[in-house]
Amino acid sequence: MADFFNSFEDGWTIYLWLIAGAGIVIVAIYWVRWAAHNDQFDEDIKYVVFDESDQDKMAPEEFEKAMKVNKHQEELRQDYLEKEEERKKQAS
Repeated sequence: MADFFNSFEDGWTIYLWLIAGAGIVIVAIYWVRWAAHNDQFDEDIKYVVFDESDQDKMAPEEFEKAMKVNKHQEELRQDYLEKEEERKKQAS
């Protein structure tokens, strides 16, 4: 195996590094696009951990925002579950 690599001209490893780097960039772009498509960059997700019992621990505007975010997340969850149920019905 060493003879195989020694048969190459000098400087061939830079091409190997370029191919590896291009592969990493392509994979990173794919995963960032996937994350953006699947709502992984939602800044309001931090409010999902709060519920009505946390009202005394939060400022009124933050509590209101947390309840709006929770309601929105529940609606998204309901939509997802409905779509998933439709897919299962179509598959069977």
